[in-house]
Amino acid sequence: MKNRFSNDINIRNKQASFHYELLDKYVAGIQLMGTEIKSIREGKVNLQDGYCYFNNGECFVKGITITAYAQGTHYNHEAARERKLLLKKSELKKLESKVEEKGLTLVPTRLFINDRGLVKMEIALGKGKKLHDKRESIKDRDIKRELSRIKLS
Repeated sequence: MKNRFSNDINIRNKQASFHYELLDKYVAGIQLMGTEIKSIREGKVNLQDGYCYFNNGECFVKGITITAYAQGTHYNHEAARERKLLLKKSELKKLESKVEEKGLTLVPTRLFINDRGLVKMEIALGKGKKLHDKRESIKDRDIKRELSRIKLS
């Protein structure tokens, strides 16, 4: 019998590095309820539209989707709710002051389970890319793809 729950979960938000220039990265705990951990262990998470915001000195992540657990009962969790991020007070103050600056935002880049079995989220302080920056990213990606094709031939 194959175990459908995995401890080596590493879900990435690939769109974040395309839309934002990532400056600093932080690892935060995430406050989960009920069956969310089981859905995460099955790998049913979408980070694409996620963003972080501050409310009363606390950091929350919104827009990420953790699909409802299939074997859950009426105690199952809501898929698209906002979740609290667990950071130190000093990190919260530092991040909140940086987000107040023009053009900076907090973006979830990765969701993983650490060696102790706890779910952690890597968030990055990012600055939005302009259209010409995105074109450079596309050009770099195409060049890398061509080089790898040449090496394989």
